[in-house]
Amino acid sequence: MSFLQNLIIDGLVSGIKAGMNGVIKKALQGYVGFANLPNQVHRKSVKKGFHFTVMIVGESGLGKSTLVNTLFGTTLYPKKDNVEPTDETPKTVEIQSLSAEIEENGVKLRLTVVDTPGFGDFVNNEESWKPILDNIEARFDAYLEQENRVNRRKMVDNRVHACIYFIAPTGHSLKPLDVEFMRRLHTKVNLIPVIAKSDTLTEDEIKQFKQRILDDIKFHNIQIYQAPQYEYDDPETIAENKEIINKIPFAIVGSDREVERDDGKKVRGRKYPWGVIEVDNPDHCDFVKLRQMLIRTHMEELKEYTSDVLYENYRSEKLESMGVQQDPTVFKEVNPLAKMEEERQLHEVKLQKMENEMKSVFQQKVAEKESKLKQTKKKGFSFNK
Repeated sequence: MSFLQNLIIDGLVSGIKAGMNGVIKKALQGYVGFANLPNQVHRKSVKKGFHFTVMIVGESGLGKSTLVNTLFGTTLYPKKDNVEPTDETPKTVEIQSLSAEIEENGVKLRLTVVDTPGFGDFVNNEESWKPILDNIEARFDAYLEQENRVNRRKMVDNRVHACIYFIAPTGHSLKPLDVEFMRRLHTKVNLIPVIAKSDTLTEDEIKQFKQRILDDIKFHNIQIYQAPQYEYDDPETIAENKEIINKIPFAIVGSDREVERDDGKKVRGRKYPWGVIEVDNPDHCDFVKLRQMLIRTHMEELKEYTSDVLYENYRSEKLESMGVQQDPTVFKEVNPLAKMEEERQLHEVKLQKMENEMKSVFQQKVAEKESKLKQTKKKGFSFNK
């Protein structure tokens, strides 16, 4: 192929690429205003308020209510010091829901805590997980019903966004009930395992216990929530997420009471003859990292994962069981950056295919022209003879 032919084809292909890409970067001549979009979203969110539903599961006496009060800095659960014993013992796990609206620096949060009294407290705990699973799925069903309404402007999200699972500080390994519960629920809710009352264990015992728990979780293919990492996270965020991941399962101590240290300073914690355990001291327990992940840095991501992955998987299975055929790609979790890269590669393949086809057609037409020219020359040569 001649230089002129290649030049023509390359020009045509470049023109097609420019037309299909169609994105031109331009510098602004002045302030336009769309840089204020994040502030608009912030104002709207603050005005509307936020909501979060957390479930707490574990045996009695592991400090579940105390931890909730400590996490959110308010007395959601009253003290149970003067509760009178009842003659009747519940024979099944109860599901109790408590909602409260709390406010911090003008930001309102509608917090719902789902408690599960009775879990693990019976002689036979074989199906203690079932009422809890039923409750989570019932909340999914309620949201699905709202989605199917004609008017969906006032949808209420009561889905469980996180489940804090309390593990007794035995120092050995997970109990069969622990494994069964997490195995049954890990596809329905964001599981956050914590070692309750970790002040009953030494530092070495906590380290060994954590490793045994992680080994059991891996062996049984249980999925627990871990702080996600994104490609464009700054180094500080990446380091913080790594610290959080390394602390799982969180060894926690809960206390909503202030005690006095030897230096006279008052702190939230527990006082023992040998010293003070400070709740908010990361050198004493993992409470700070748990609070950071659950509230300060990953609350919205917990909600998004619940909505985009856990709920959509349940919704898809539910509709398919009802005979509704679903596109398997609809509810698949999509990484936007990976999706863009995939589309870019497909776009390049398409362009390459078009380029090859154009070259083939052009070569064919050039060959036809050259053939006609040769035939014309032959006829002219014969005529001159």
